[in-house]
Amino acid sequence: MGPGVYGPRDVRRARYAVAAVFAVHGAVTGSFATRVPWIQDHAGVSAGQLGLALAFPALGASIAMPVAGRVSHRFGARAALRGLLALWTASLVLPSLAPGMLTLCLALFTYGATAGMSDVAMNALGVEVENRLDRSIMSGLHGMWSAGALVGSAAGALAAHLGADARLHHLLAAAVLTAVGVAACRWVLDLQPAEDEDPPPRFALPPRSALLIGAIGFCAVFAEGASLDWSAVYLRDRMDASAGLAAACTTGFTLTMAVARIAGDRVVDRFGAVRTVRASGVVAVLGGLLIVLADHPATAMAGFALTGLGIAVVVPLCFAAAGRSGTNPSLAIAGVATITYTSGLVAPSAIGMVAQATSLMVSFAVVTVLSCGVAGLAGVLRAGDRTKVTRPAAAVPGPRP
Repeated sequence: MGPGVYGPRDVRRARYAVAAVFAVHGAVTGSFATRVPWIQDHAGVSAGQLGLALAFPALGASIAMPVAGRVSHRFGARAALRGLLALWTASLVLPSLAPGMLTLCLALFTYGATAGMSDVAMNALGVEVENRLDRSIMSGLHGMWSAGALVGSAAGALAAHLGADARLHHLLAAAVLTAVGVAACRWVLDLQPAEDEDPPPRFALPPRSALLIGAIGFCAVFAEGASLDWSAVYLRDRMDASAGLAAACTTGFTLTMAVARIAGDRVVDRFGAVRTVRASGVVAVLGGLLIVLADHPATAMAGFALTGLGIAVVVPLCFAAAGRSGTNPSLAIAGVATITYTSGLVAPSAIGMVAQATSLMVSFAVVTVLSCGVAGLAGVLRAGDRTKVTRPAAAVPGPRP
């Protein structure tokens, strides 16, 4: 993509615009997650069938993500993000319309495909803005995603409490979020491909650097998925905690991640990506040990909070490193995103299988071991560390917003 000429004010405005896009993306996820029970009842599927259907968003995302780079090359970064984000927000209505298992799987596949493509496009633009600002913003952008998810889930919880039909709820949410997202895209960077730049392949294996960076993301997202889906169960079954306290643990974990991501950019600017991720891995390991060794709900909750604190900035920094690790940022980001999506898909079921064969304590011992991988592999991010990237002295002419 051609770099384009943008003044400091334009780039700052683009930062806020991309942050709004991240928040919209997260709000769609939060809106959907809270109405899954309604969707299950409406589609008339069993718990096992629902579990199978919920694998289709990750499947759709994994297949569609590599296409995002080609779409951006064809239409330009701004138009591609606007279109892909609108498809994603509009797809929110599809699962609640599904009358049965087959249509639910198809709806969730489409939902995941549009989510994945817009995810790649917005992260690629986030990395470009970060490079132009010459300071870390990716952690804060992902913090905005978490904040959007919290807002979406809060609105969804209210709608569920009021007994609102999910079809109406998601139609209204999709309309509002589409309008906000399209409006925000007006101010993102309008990057265009260079005249002699070849289009990326339709499908290609991610570069080796992306695979190594993705390995760190896999470990972090595994811990995140396990904690989100199993923290409440862990407190209820192992700590004999009340349902309210168990639910509060999950909410606390989510809030810890959101706050840590929003505050994480200053830490990254001060210490760099490698040292930040290495220290984050150590904190996550300490949290895992507290969870495994806990004999009181408060200790386990502290462990989950530390885990959230430890893994919060890892995935944003993986995306940032992928975007600076080679000549095709979109392909590298798509590779890392595919690996992390796969981890998010595998983690909950893997924890359940290990728990069934042994115990939940052993399951979170596995999470703790994977958290060691975050600390041990942190050096992989050195090649993509923002502080080591050489930038051009002058901008190349290009389109303005």
